[in-house]
Amino acid sequence: MVKICCIGAGYVGGPTMAVIAVKCPSIEVAVVDISVSRIQAWNNDVLPIYEPGLDEVVKQCRGKNLFFSTDVERHVAEADIVFVSVNTPTKTRGLGAGKAADLTYWESAARMIADVSKSDKIVVEKSTVPVKTAEAIERILTHNSKGIKYQILSNPEFLAEGTAIQDLFNPDRVLIGGRETSDGRKAVETLKSVYAHWVPEDKILCTNLWSAELSKLAANAFLAQRISSVNAMSALCEATGADVAQVAHAIGTDSRIGPKFLKASVGFGGSCFQKDILNLVYICECNGLAEVAGYWRQVIKVNDYQKSRFVNRVVSSMFNTVAGKKVAILGFAFKKDTGDTRETAAIDVCKGLIGDKAHLRIYDPQVSEDQIQRDLALNKFEWDHPAHLQPAAGEAAKQVSVVGDAYEASKGAHAVCVMTEWEEFKGLDYGRIYEGMQKPAFVFDGRNVVDVEKLREIGFIVYSIGKPLDPWLKDMPAVA
Repeated sequence: MVKICCIGAGYVGGPTMAVIAVKCPSIEVAVVDISVSRIQAWNNDVLPIYEPGLDEVVKQCRGKNLFFSTDVERHVAEADIVFVSVNTPTKTRGLGAGKAADLTYWESAARMIADVSKSDKIVVEKSTVPVKTAEAIERILTHNSKGIKYQILSNPEFLAEGTAIQDLFNPDRVLIGGRETSDGRKAVETLKSVYAHWVPEDKILCTNLWSAELSKLAANAFLAQRISSVNAMSALCEATGADVAQVAHAIGTDSRIGPKFLKASVGFGGSCFQKDILNLVYICECNGLAEVAGYWRQVIKVNDYQKSRFVNRVVSSMFNTVAGKKVAILGFAFKKDTGDTRETAAIDVCKGLIGDKAHLRIYDPQVSEDQIQRDLALNKFEWDHPAHLQPAAGEAAKQVSVVGDAYEASKGAHAVCVMTEWEEFKGLDYGRIYEGMQKPAFVFDGRNVVDVEKLREIGFIVYSIGKPLDPWLKDMPAVA
């Protein structure tokens, strides 16, 4: 029996290993983590992450050939293949601060693998890492090998949260990068044989190590670029009276462009897009490619601009101040069907409104009050560092309350901001919400989920990203 161990029981490691276990019953899979509470949650009925379909997959094989454990060293020592899926946060200090990936946790994992291994191992990069990380890991393992042979592979994940299980069951591609040596090719074939249990061979792409590492950064950069492009167009649509949804549909029917990732919104979020682009910028700068770095940096700048533009629109529309006003925030996760709040646009919007002394009432069906308060207390790039290094809730907590549903959030509010495209927000009784709000009642739709004309008939003043402006808003400046 082949034994697989995954170091890191987070959004990537947990679901990926669960699907490998359910698809490969002859393989024993152990997911290990030093966080006792996280492993306890994986072994309980309520898993530590919300992902549609994940519960069923885990329960199907947990205790049979899927195990979650804090006994990291034992499982690593016993494994034939070790996946490393630890955090690679953006550095907050030192060389490359604000751009470069912090590989502290990766290096610690590599040194631990070298310390405990008693047999040859295939070590697989599953985290998103900078190009040439494999070379650094290889050196650590080789210089501490004690006669044991290691092969390093890059096997980046391309999951979209909210559809991760579906993506794992039916991936667009599985990418495996390895050394172009006889042992390297053998290691690639070994990992390929695992995925071949359910993934067609033509969807398993094999490259050299550096191509695999760079492909992950490139994929996220291209996807984020599409979002920033359509968001840039949304600002122009508002200025000219065009409808961004119609523009996106028109260009998306061009087979060379396609319709995906052309939905205008308040901005992209998630754990990867910004982090990976900043990493790409840093790598370009280190290689003397200033113009290329500047090109990709602009994708981040447009995303930041979209969030500040939304806040400016809220404040300027409400008589240039939200001081003391109640604002309902519907949705805090960075997208629907996940409880993940990493880099969610809601954080920057909430902080912008709090900075203007607004009182926020926040509702999200999957995000806890603790998580929301913690996110609003964090400085940039701190979210991906261990919880014990993160600050406690600060002054912002006094201006924020987290409530149990959308109606409670909007009761007595001056405005409603839709920040996540949860399906339930489309079907709310907006007549009831209008009756309970201060007048004039505003809706600022950051996800284009509401029926703008219907809400205007009810009496709302509505701002929807990239849509023709409400007559009220045409008389207001776009910037507060």
